[in-house]
Amino acid sequence: MDLKDKAALVTGGSAGIGLAVARALVAGGCRVALVARTRQNLERAVAELGSQRAVAFAIDVTDRAAVAALPAQVAQQLGGLDILINNAGYNCRGAVQDRKAEELVQILETNLTAPVFLTRLALDQLRPGGVIVNVASIAGKIPVPHEAAYSASKFGLRAFSRALAEDLRPRGIRVSCVCPGPVDTEFFGDLSSVPDLVFSQPMSSAEQVAAVIMRCVHADPAPLELDIPAVSGALAQAGYLFPALSALLRPSLEKKGALAKAEYIRRKSPRS
Repeated sequence: MDLKDKAALVTGGSAGIGLAVARALVAGGCRVALVARTRQNLERAVAELGSQRAVAFAIDVTDRAAVAALPAQVAQQLGGLDILINNAGYNCRGAVQDRKAEELVQILETNLTAPVFLTRLALDQLRPGGVIVNVASIAGKIPVPHEAAYSASKFGLRAFSRALAEDLRPRGIRVSCVCPGPVDTEFFGDLSSVPDLVFSQPMSSAEQVAAVIMRCVHADPAPLELDIPAVSGALAQAGYLFPALSALLRPSLEKKGALAKAEYIRRKSPRS
């Protein structure tokens, strides 16, 4: 895809992976609508990208009334819609019995229901030749303890992406799904709550994940699914297909992850 004068909508666009994708899109000549909950963060992102290339929508993706009007508003302001990046995500970790029911449902609402809802509405505006990229997770390829609802939401998003690709192929709209492992962003939140298993895998930067997303934007035909790192995706797939192998490897992976997590926390801690 030639990005010059194309229009994109990026959820979770004020920081992390979403902002890295927005930078890449704008660098290619695209106009971008950034969606996130916090207006202050969005305004900083627009100031960086330039108000002639970026516009902000301070919207919670689970607010259906606001999202219902979003694609038409974006198309009106940017002169159309060619690219949709469903990147907004939410997680609260812990065993299911230790979380409130409302928290678990919020994960599913943000990570699965919201992308499905927005995608359907965006299809009324998306031009032929357009592309949709859904950001799932390696946790959506094999369940992660203490992240049951998160894994479920990302499993679902992968399934939705695969079926959607078939549905939209006759319309000339390409669909891809990107599954990152751990990413060095603020999405981790409270690091003490992150399972050691997560840190057993190589860490990616937001820019590295954005580069994979941009591969999906440009590729024709679009890849159905890309993992980053690829080795983590292959390991997760093998563990899912062969549960005995997963059980065998998990203790050593958790031990490795505990060491990597401790080092990551040390690096991130403010220096005294």
